[in-house]
Amino acid sequence: MLAVIMMTRIHAMYQQSKPILIFLVVALLASTIASGVILGMGNIGISGKEFVLSGYHICLVQITRAKMNLNHEMVIPTAIWEILAFFLAIWIVIKRFYEMRQSPTGSTMGDCFTMLIKSHALYFLAFAAVACFNLGDLSPNLLYSTAVGADIYGGALRVARVLQMFVVGPRLILSVREYHTKLVAKSDGGTGMSSIAFQARGRVSTGGDV
Repeated sequence: MLAVIMMTRIHAMYQQSKPILIFLVVALLASTIASGVILGMGNIGISGKEFVLSGYHICLVQITRAKMNLNHEMVIPTAIWEILAFFLAIWIVIKRFYEMRQSPTGSTMGDCFTMLIKSHALYFLAFAAVACFNLGDLSPNLLYSTAVGADIYGGALRVARVLQMFVVGPRLILSVREYHTKLVAKSDGGTGMSSIAFQARGRVSTGGDV
C-alpha cells in the first residue's frame, strides 16, 4: 500500500509524466515479484513436527540457515524500491529548484518547491533511511550475533518499521490533502479578488461615460 502511494506521489511530482509512470510501475512490479519469489524459495522444503509435552502441543520447524537467509533477504527488493524513490524525489527537487532560480516569476514555483520539500522529499528520505537499516540488518555480524549492540540495532529497526508504517505513511497522505486544501483556498480567494476588481473597474468606466 505504501509503495503504491509513493508511486502516485512521485508521478505527481513529475507532472504526471507517462514515461515516469511506466518506469515506476515496472520497478514496483519487479520489486513485488522478486520479493514473492524470494519468499517462496525460502519456504520450500520446510518441515515441521508436532510434539506433546505435559499436555501441551508444540510444533518444531526444521529450517536450514540458507532458508533463513532467504527469508531475511526478502526485504532487499523493497529496500531498493524505496531508495530508488528517494533518488527520484531528490532529482525532481533539484530540477525544480534550478527552474525556480531561472524563472522570472518564482512565486508559483516557490510554492511548488516548498510542497515538494515539506510533503514529499523528507518523507522519502525517511523511507530510504529505514531501507538502509533493513539492509544493514542482513549483515552476519548482526543477524546471528548475541551481543547487546545487535539487540539494540534490532529493537531500533522494529521501532523504525512501526513508525514508517503507522506515522510516516499516513502523514504523507495527510500532507497531500493539506496541500490540496490550501490550493483550493488560494484559488477561491484569487477568484473573489478578481471579481471585486472587475466590479470596481466597471463602476469607474460607467462614471466616466456619464
